[in-house]
Amino acid sequence: MRFPVGRDQLLAYAIFLGCTVPVRAMNYEISARRVAHQLGISLVDIEDFFCCGFPIQSVNKYSALLLAAGNLSLAEMAGLDVVVLCSACGVSLGEANHAFEKDPHFLARINSDLRTVGRRYSGQTKVRHFDRLLYEDVGLDRLRKHIRHPLSGLALAPFYGCHYLKPAEVHGRIEDPESPTSLEELIEITGARALYHSNRTWCCGGSLLGIDQDTAMKISKVTLDAAKEAGADALVLQCGTCNVMLETMQKKIGMTFQVEYDLPVVYYPQLLGLAMDIPAEELGFSLNRIGSKEFLERARSSSPS
Repeated sequence: MRFPVGRDQLLAYAIFLGCTVPVRAMNYEISARRVAHQLGISLVDIEDFFCCGFPIQSVNKYSALLLAAGNLSLAEMAGLDVVVLCSACGVSLGEANHAFEKDPHFLARINSDLRTVGRRYSGQTKVRHFDRLLYEDVGLDRLRKHIRHPLSGLALAPFYGCHYLKPAEVHGRIEDPESPTSLEELIEITGARALYHSNRTWCCGGSLLGIDQDTAMKISKVTLDAAKEAGADALVLQCGTCNVMLETMQKKIGMTFQVEYDLPVVYYPQLLGLAMDIPAEELGFSLNRIGSKEFLERARSSSPS
């Protein structure tokens, strides 16, 4: 169900939180919900949503796609498209739609299994990341009208990670996955400066964490080094798994490689919320693990009074 943007109208989506966000990225959920409310976006909870299927893709692809289809069928029953916070959830659900579009016979097989639990899926439910919703459905011009506290003076390093734009064919080639600009544009409407760094579209290493922690940390170290060398006041993320590597694991990475980072990591909705003059306590900053107090002080001092 879509509603045109208007003074008294809402955009409405089923919010798919997945597994990681409710447990390890509650500040992401809190800030996204608060920003959405301020913008007149309705994020509808569907209680029966379950795992997106991503964790078992390498073990059983069919089962992963069946899980994705089960979730998408629930949104379809509610008459809503899906918005995700986790990029891995986004690509998992998106890959299912892509597979069904390419092969209707495969969708028929999936529906044969879904019928055992009384469900059916048409293959038509759209899936998008929360930041794409802001960038495309709300739009930069409308977002600018909500900026009350410009964060001028802050220099921030964007990090896209793997699955926000890749595989490009799954996401409809919405922008160049090797040279994107949407996150930089979203950062700059807050008044902050977006820093270019060579690792902004790299993997965070999170997919390897459970089987090869040393390699996972080495991958994350490259991004942390790049952001630090660029002079970033913080990293800006779009994915809870990226946060696990770049914030939760940051001190361990520093100790392992004898480097001190102390680099704040924020989710984009937290940044946007600050620029919209939403109080930090309503954006989940108390749950940020590294330097949130110092970052908030810089954010306040960098803005015109």
